[in-house]
Amino acid sequence: MPNQSKRPNFLLIMTDQQRADHLGAYGNPIVRTPNLDQLASAGWRADRMYVATPVCMPNRASILTGRYPSAHRARHNGIALSTDATTFVDMLRVAGYSTALVGKAHFQNMTNLPPSWPVRLEDRLAREAFCAPAGRYDQELKEKWLAEDDFDLDYPFYGFETVDLVDDHSDEVHGHYLRWLRRNHPEIARIAGRHQAIPTPQYELSRFGQAWRTRVPEALYPTAYIADRACAMLRSFEGTDQPFFLQVSFPDPHHPFTPPGRYWDMYSPDDVELPASFHHPESMPPHLRWLLERRENGKDVKHTPALFACSEREAREAIALNYGSITNIDDRIGQIIDALRDAKLMDNTVVIFTSDHGDYLGDHRLMLKGPIHYQGLIRVPFIWKDPSNIAGARSSDSLFSSIDIAPTILDRAGVAHFNGIQGKCMLPVMLGSKESVREHLMLEEENQRVILGFQGRTRCRTLMDRRYRLTVYDGVQWGELYDLHDDPLEFHNRWDDLAYGPIRAAMMESLALSMLDHVDTSPYPSALA
Repeated sequence: MPNQSKRPNFLLIMTDQQRADHLGAYGNPIVRTPNLDQLASAGWRADRMYVATPVCMPNRASILTGRYPSAHRARHNGIALSTDATTFVDMLRVAGYSTALVGKAHFQNMTNLPPSWPVRLEDRLAREAFCAPAGRYDQELKEKWLAEDDFDLDYPFYGFETVDLVDDHSDEVHGHYLRWLRRNHPEIARIAGRHQAIPTPQYELSRFGQAWRTRVPEALYPTAYIADRACAMLRSFEGTDQPFFLQVSFPDPHHPFTPPGRYWDMYSPDDVELPASFHHPESMPPHLRWLLERRENGKDVKHTPALFACSEREAREAIALNYGSITNIDDRIGQIIDALRDAKLMDNTVVIFTSDHGDYLGDHRLMLKGPIHYQGLIRVPFIWKDPSNIAGARSSDSLFSSIDIAPTILDRAGVAHFNGIQGKCMLPVMLGSKESVREHLMLEEENQRVILGFQGRTRCRTLMDRRYRLTVYDGVQWGELYDLHDDPLEFHNRWDDLAYGPIRAAMMESLALSMLDHVDTSPYPSALA
């Protein structure tokens, strides 16, 4: 039994763009994830964990702050989280925890790309005058890390006292990893990347840069580096009385798909099944039809990070390569768990696993991510393995949000919440003293692109309850309403169905109240809340 007089340690393991059903513990019969499956069987699993927003930067900021993007203000990719924002990691550090991050951060921009929609001069001036928070916002820029050998972060970095940074994706990441690779294995650094990759003409995804077979060996690939650095960090904690919070953040299985070595062809595209929703029947919502018509007319764009409509072969390739990346990560998680056990830290460490958002991977013939809130995109895995006895069930199908992670960790650590936190602690559900923490769950999305046939950049809000999903979009009269009990594949939009009129009205009212409930109520400037 763990020593209950000691404050618990925390090991938070994150993947990037991994949907919940791509784990054995969530019912996937093909992908091999024995270490995460064992973690789930020995711990607690949230079956309906949803993101605050299905976009990288804003949802990572929501995990850190326990606040919706509209509150922490990093509303979409390209808007950095304020360096003045309070994070739960800050609170743990002030309470005496040693705090460290190994892997991807993505709390700030990695590129200097301008916004993807036109910005008027007066808008830029207004932003400079009123909205740009003070602080250093070049800390994750790839060009800086590539050009300056001594470039580094300011510490503490959003509460983290030390960081081994591995930013971006595939084998083209930067940060401390690339600096280490160039110094210790310059010959490998020179052969990384798409243009040095092993030719794979049989893969459709390779033709437009969404996948390539890396020449970087498994042992030197970013996933292995992150695991090795995490193990070294755990060994440094051995025998110390100071509790720790360690976040281990893998950039995979995010596209471009580049699983190294044997993981590239561990799963054959011919052997994986298409998602059950791949062939969406008539009728379909306007934004999905827009994407499919662009593909039929040869106007689809497949080489950018934006979602696109895919073929059967492209979907099978993406799923197979995604599985390879996930199994690679699972093998390295086994290595990390072994190091935790070898350092005699297992009996007092809460191990958590989650992801920042999902990926369509063929759902409704879609690829990557975008402002269409199908379940594969918005539902992510969440596993909590606690050394203390948890009296409740080993899983729950109650509604949870990524904003709930911060208050749950703080409560388990015995550390007070900060003013303005919006998430709800999950511990009562884990312990069996409460069935759920909410009746409804809201998702926000502010997209940075003008896509899907909308006149301006896409903005939407979604409300989930135990049975229905409702989504409304800015600037249009139509919306989406799905009965997930009778229609789990989200084929039949009931927005205009008169029989569902009362449900639509009730959901709209609940969405309005939820949006009001989550307006920031802190008496301090929002960057300081």
